Amino acid sequence: MGTGQGYSKAGNGLGGEDISDNIKIILEIDFFQNGLRQLAEGKFFRSQISKIIFDLIMKYETKNFEALIGTEGFSDTLLKNHFTLYEGYVANFNKLNDILIAMEKEDKFGSPEFAELNRRFGWEFNGMRLHELYFGNISKVGKEINKNADLYKKIEEEWGSYDMWEKDFRSMGAMRGIGWVILYYDKESGRLFNVWVNEHDVGHLSGATPLLVMDVFEHAFLTDYGLKRADYIANFMKVIDWNTVESRLR
Repeated sequence: MGTGQGYSKAGNGLGGEDISDNIKIILEIDFFQNGLRQLAEGKFFRSQISKIIFDLIMKYETKNFEALIGTEGFSDTLLKNHFTLYEGYVANFNKLNDILIAMEKEDKFGSPEFAELNRRFGWEFNGMRLHELYFGNISKVGKEINKNADLYKKIEEEWGSYDMWEKDFRSMGAMRGIGWVILYYDKESGRLFNVWVNEHDVGHLSGATPLLVMDVFEHAFLTDYGLKRADYIANFMKVIDWNTVESRLR
């Protein structure tokens, strides 16, 4: 079972201001004068060091999207609640991953719990990653699509015009149900597809790259728009950061 590199709010690989007290203690030890000698003698809490290093490398951390506060059409309350929900996905994925690693070490591969938790694995991971892509392709001030860019040309090739693509994308977002609408790029064929993803894990195109991600769970709009999902979608289209979307094509 694979796990990726952890994220760091401060970008320094050590969790920035969130470094735990235990990690601070480890970093403050004078390894050259005392720590290395103790480690060589087997006295220096090898298990504790291993666990801390493992957590530093393998844990996912929440990304900070506070810069989006103040985005037109998205109240502070809506965004902060949405950030909190996203943070929950990160925490739950880490917990689930820890449980599965422990079960593997205990040789519980044939247990019903092992099976069900592995079925849940992709749901939790996608709940985390899709929110990161969603917040990442929003900007306080919307950045229009470059009509000379490869993405715009591919959209015209696939749908005949940008307007037809947008109509298709919006219409999919207005469908009944909870989930996501994603503009996917299939590198193998060079084609683009608008795709409905039910909840977080059903409907993804294997091997394709998500370029533009729109959340259409109720939590993404209900606070500000009530049941007027179409109004939320219209506003979302105004705040897309097309520079970011285009960069995902490369």
